[in-house]
Amino acid sequence: MRGEVVLKAVELYKSYHLGNVEVPALRGADLEVRRGEFVAIIGPSGSGKTTLLNILGLLDTPDSGELYVDGESVIGLDDDELSEIRLWKIGFVFQHYNLIPILTALENVEVPMILAGVPPKKRIKRARRLLQMVGIPHMAEHKPTEMSGGQQQRVAIARALANDPSIILADEPTGNLDTKSSEEIVNLMGTLNQEKGTTFVVVTHDLDVAKKADRILRIRDGRLYEVESL
Repeated sequence: MRGEVVLKAVELYKSYHLGNVEVPALRGADLEVRRGEFVAIIGPSGSGKTTLLNILGLLDTPDSGELYVDGESVIGLDDDELSEIRLWKIGFVFQHYNLIPILTALENVEVPMILAGVPPKKRIKRARRLLQMVGIPHMAEHKPTEMSGGQQQRVAIARALANDPSIILADEPTGNLDTKSSEEIVNLMGTLNQEKGTTFVVVTHDLDVAKKADRILRIRDGRLYEVESL
């Protein structure tokens, strides 16, 4: 249901150790994201943005705090349980696309569905529909090296949507793109959010991305603060 809480973080703390030095990344970060929201998180390099996103995506664990995905506490779950939640509930979009170079666009989009045990005919049909949705059905049989950066990022977004996750987490999704491609990806995410109700949490330096968001949060000193305007 649109508006229900799909992701909730309470008092997240995370520090790293460089030799004998403890470097705090998160110092009590709180976050609540509702279904259908587009939330942007901004902040300077080293402010903890990527650490936060990795914890929200269950790729890293906090030192302390609570984290809920679709109302389920994920703290203390084992690796298999976390993998299952990532597979079904969380889609990822990365700055460097992270496509598998030997696979076509269609095959890359199929990967999460293969892991989820979706039958071949059904997953191929859905992969083609997703490539249509992100505007590149004609690239289905092309490999990443045969695509522009913007096209690769569209494939990555289609892949993130493959198992109809509760939320898409994007880490600098326009960071490697030229201005035109960046604008197209920003518009695509906005359209998916507005027309399909896709929930996005986007870490970004790109103010054009942030301006698409329903809410903008700034991370500072390991905590999140609401931004009224840019």
